[in-house]
Amino acid sequence: MTINPYETDGFYDAALAAGRHRAIVGGRWDETGRIALAALIEAGLAPHHHLLDIGAGALRLGCKAVPYLEPGHYWATDASRALMLAGYHAELDDPGRLDPAQLIEDADFAFPGVPERITHAIAFAVFPHLPRSRLQLALSRLRRFIGLEKFLFTVFLAPDAAAAMPYRQADGVVTHGQRAPYHLIAGELEEMAQSCGWHLARSTRMLPRGQILFTATPMA
Repeated sequence: MTINPYETDGFYDAALAAGRHRAIVGGRWDETGRIALAALIEAGLAPHHHLLDIGAGALRLGCKAVPYLEPGHYWATDASRALMLAGYHAELDDPGRLDPAQLIEDADFAFPGVPERITHAIAFAVFPHLPRSRLQLALSRLRRFIGLEKFLFTVFLAPDAAAAMPYRQADGVVTHGQRAPYHLIAGELEEMAQSCGWHLARSTRMLPRGQILFTATPMA
């Protein structure tokens, strides 16, 4: 069985010691950050809003969102705070716009210390690395943010017939139902979202590696 490298002991320490904070979160650094911010702006994110970047990594989106948002309006969570701090020190043009206390270590989607005033959230290229139960947990726990207007996230999809089989995505990556990189079935994803109190809308935007962008809005 293939091991998820993010769950390997010492993975973050070794990569950060080698100065590879960008490599940890995958390729297409600038392109992916630009796409994520553009998707948020298209979803209504304005500078006065408050953004939660889930699985923020080395601030690939953060280094673009922090200058766009008003100071202090960007919050981030990740399984490794050390990785976020590496991005904070290396990638922000004006670190004074972001209090590093707003970079919160959180591997359980508990969002500790994140304020209720969050209006937008995003998890870009996070859930392809995690079992579907983690997406369901995030969808459930995000409902505590009563001011949250939109939650954007990406997943890989596969046809119903390939649910338990390897499936080659349009960009060439092979995804799986039971190990990373994971894929989901559209119907199951819709049912999951509804059970957690969300409406889903699928974007036609072309994303790196064939991921699909969804926007979740809370049910009344």
